[in-house]
Amino acid sequence: MMKGFSIAVVLAASSVAAFTGLVAAKDEARKDVLPPGSVSRVEGLEAWKRIEAVVTHPRCANCHVDAKAIPIWTPAGETKPRAHGMNIHGGESRIGAEAIPCSTCHMTSTQANEPAPAPPRAGIDWQLAPVAFIWFGKSGAEICAQMKDPKRNGGRDAAGLVEHLRHDASLNGFIPRGWAPGAGRSTPPGTFEDHVKDMAMWGAAGQPCPN
Repeated sequence: MMKGFSIAVVLAASSVAAFTGLVAAKDEARKDVLPPGSVSRVEGLEAWKRIEAVVTHPRCANCHVDAKAIPIWTPAGETKPRAHGMNIHGGESRIGAEAIPCSTCHMTSTQANEPAPAPPRAGIDWQLAPVAFIWFGKSGAEICAQMKDPKRNGGRDAAGLVEHLRHDASLNGFIPRGWAPGAGRSTPPGTFEDHVKDMAMWGAAGQPCPN
């Protein structure tokens, strides 16, 4: 009985923390979002180029894979992506529940990703992105079209994408961790804050995509 009560308390505390993070993220996002039309199409396309350089970087794209659910791997000291070692498969669950769960090695933790080559951690449970969010192997134009499509981005508008970044950061999630993967691992260009600003600019420009 006491154990059940303890679990309930933990789950309740976890839910409160997630909700609190979401509310805080919305407040932060409101400060970031720019008025629609306040950024020109040219400036918006320039912002997209910087966004593209981030989302196509292995640190960000490796888990945005197709329905085969084979995560891509770029270990410390390497720059060329390849299929994840140890024959890892995300399965239909995308968390590896049918085989070896991602959490076997990738712990949920807010601690720094040190020391390399320990598997990187994040403040939320490790998993592949949904199939609809595929980035790996796609061109910048294809990713741009995917990212602005609510049917393939989790139902988000431009402001919702900025809010998504802030919410993920409030949980020490995968996105800000892409710039802090641990020694020896390459990182996307710029910073997380640069990425938020570029997403706000791209959104204010009407989310233009390259031809």
